[in-house]
Amino acid sequence: MKVSNCLNIQKDIKTYLEQEFEISAEVIDFVKKVEDEVHSQLKKRDDLSELHQYRVIKAMQKAGLGDRHFTVSTGYGYDDVGREVVETIYADVFGAEDALVRPHISSGTHAISLALYGVLRPGDHLLAITGSPYDTIRSVIGLGEACVGQGTIKEFGVTYDQIELLPDGSFDEAAIVAAITANTKMIYLQRSTGYSWRAALSIDDMAAMIKKIRAVKADVVIFVDNCYGEFLDRVEPVSIGADLMAGSLIKNPGGGLAPTGGYVAGRADLVHLAACRLAAPGVARETGATLGINRTLLQGLFLAPTVVAQAIKSAVLLAACYKKLGFAVCPEVMDYRSDIIQSVCLKTAEGVKTFCRAIQEAAPVDSQATPEPWDMPGYSDPIIMAAGAFIQGSSIELSADAPMREPYYVYFQGGLTHFHGKLGILLSLQRLLDKQIVKI
Repeated sequence: MKVSNCLNIQKDIKTYLEQEFEISAEVIDFVKKVEDEVHSQLKKRDDLSELHQYRVIKAMQKAGLGDRHFTVSTGYGYDDVGREVVETIYADVFGAEDALVRPHISSGTHAISLALYGVLRPGDHLLAITGSPYDTIRSVIGLGEACVGQGTIKEFGVTYDQIELLPDGSFDEAAIVAAITANTKMIYLQRSTGYSWRAALSIDDMAAMIKKIRAVKADVVIFVDNCYGEFLDRVEPVSIGADLMAGSLIKNPGGGLAPTGGYVAGRADLVHLAACRLAAPGVARETGATLGINRTLLQGLFLAPTVVAQAIKSAVLLAACYKKLGFAVCPEVMDYRSDIIQSVCLKTAEGVKTFCRAIQEAAPVDSQATPEPWDMPGYSDPIIMAAGAFIQGSSIELSADAPMREPYYVYFQGGLTHFHGKLGILLSLQRLLDKQIVKI
């Protein structure tokens, strides 16, 4: 290709966006200028991705991964060597003693529930130290009336308390220490923001708080909801003192390929208890046919470091664009990031709906759909979700969602490629501009 032709590619891109997606030159030029301004931030994500890529490859090599591990198991799934090697690789990558990684775990909430029901017993005390958990976990605990009579952990005799984070997003150390009792069996930390307006927990802050908790009650089980946080730092929570963590394969670690599944990782004895809840006591992890899915799960894990870096690049660019236009964003452009979620305060219901519909419009799947708020199971407010994904509900693919409540925060995440994320940003700005909600 001639040099002159290479130089014209940017012009071709701009023309294509104008003609095929009806995005104005004004919006395209604005986003390009902002992208140039945050170039150094984007490059940092590639560096971290490179480190994790080498770790994933080495874990697969150490496990002796071979083509034989991709065979199909059926029925009970006894002696599924592929299933076993998947869990060995995940444990190594995450720095855990053991891991339970199964397609039978349907969501992050399901994985977290396995950890809670597996470890906690009647009379135990569960203490959440990052404020109110994500809406669906509140239902599991038994907060509110929606799930009364459905077997919440409170109905099984587990008591619950929570300590709010301080206004600056840090741990309220004095309140946490004071709330720990002789019956406190588990300390619960939610790494990601959920539907709150705060930065995700940093690995360093978690490590420092865990050390202080151990000084008060050495045998307490420290559990981390790790959803949206995998591959965002050099190590995972179980490498800095947490006993157990859980997450979803249709978020970060599945790399956009895992069609379903979740994991629980950490101390071997605690992972065993979670396995007993997934299957049955006495059976634990010895059954569970994987039906030929192991290849896809491991391919997804192989790609995950790169995919997560792509998603974070889009999150940084979104924050920079909306910050420049005067909207509050969380985290800030230059902030440390510990999950893939980028929040923007759009101030109005119309702004939230317009934003989510633009993200849907950018999707490769169901782009013609029009998201509407609806009463989703497990949530206290109507939720609007944009998710035109190859895997239903995959949060590592480009998506956006928001509870329809003031002050109208929208939560943007994912994007298997940065260019797809960038398209979502371009369309969101254009559609908000069309409705005079933003000015560029």
